[in-house]
Amino acid sequence: MPCPMFLLEDVTKERHATGGAPAFQLEVPLFRVQTGERVALVGPSGCGKSTLMDLLVFTMRPTASHRFLFRHQPGSEADIGALWHDDAVDALGDLRKRNIGIVLQTGGLLPFLTAGENIQLPRRLTGRTDDAVINTVIDRLGIRHLLGKKPGKLSVGERQRTSIARALAHDPILVIADEPTASLDEETATETMSLLTDLVERLGVTLILSTHDTRLVERYGFRQAQHDHRPSGGGHPAISRFWYDA
Repeated sequence: MPCPMFLLEDVTKERHATGGAPAFQLEVPLFRVQTGERVALVGPSGCGKSTLMDLLVFTMRPTASHRFLFRHQPGSEADIGALWHDDAVDALGDLRKRNIGIVLQTGGLLPFLTAGENIQLPRRLTGRTDDAVINTVIDRLGIRHLLGKKPGKLSVGERQRTSIARALAHDPILVIADEPTASLDEETATETMSLLTDLVERLGVTLILSTHDTRLVERYGFRQAQHDHRPSGGGHPAISRFWYDA
C-alpha cells in the first residue's frame, strides 16, 4: 500500500466551556487518506466536522496526537504533531499555503478584491507564474466574465465557483471543502459539486469534504468516513469520533 497523504492515529481535540471543564471532545482513532481519494465527513452541525477540517489544514492545535503525518511530496512526510509541539507555526503555514486549497461554506472571498484578484492571491503567495492550470480551471468553471467583479456583485453560486477556482489556482495536492454547498439551492449545489469533482479528478487532486447532504456524497462517488457521537451528560463532555481507512 502506498504511503498515505494523511495518517492520523489517536488524535484528539478538546474544547472547553467557561471554567475550564471540557465541553466537547473530538477523537480520531485512525484517519488514513490516500492520494487521489474523495473522502466525505458527513454529519449534522456540531458533530465535529469543522473541527476535524481545522486540524487537517493545520490551523488548530490538537490536544494530543500519537501520530499525525502529512505527505506533501513523494518520499517526504511532515510530522504535524511534532511541528505543533515545537510551535512551528511558520512551517505549518508554509505547508498549508503551498499544498492545500480551501473552499469555505460562504466562499470566504476578500470583498475588497475582484474575483480575478482573489483567484490570483494564492498564486502570488506561492510564486506561481504558469497559467495552464488556472486557465483550465477558470474556463471549466465558466467564470472568465466575472473576473473583474467584486464578490458583492456576484451571486452565491458565482462566489462558490470563484472560491473553487481560488482553491485550485496554485495547483495544490489537496482541497479541503467545508460545507461548500450548504448555502446553495439544490440545482446550484448539484452544479457546483459536479464542477468541483470534475476538476479535482482532471487535476489529480485529493478532496476531503464535509457535508450534511448524503445524496451528494453518494452521487459523486465519495467514500464516507465513519462517525459516532455521544452527547454530553452526567458531567461528561460530548464526544464525537471520526475514523477512516482506505
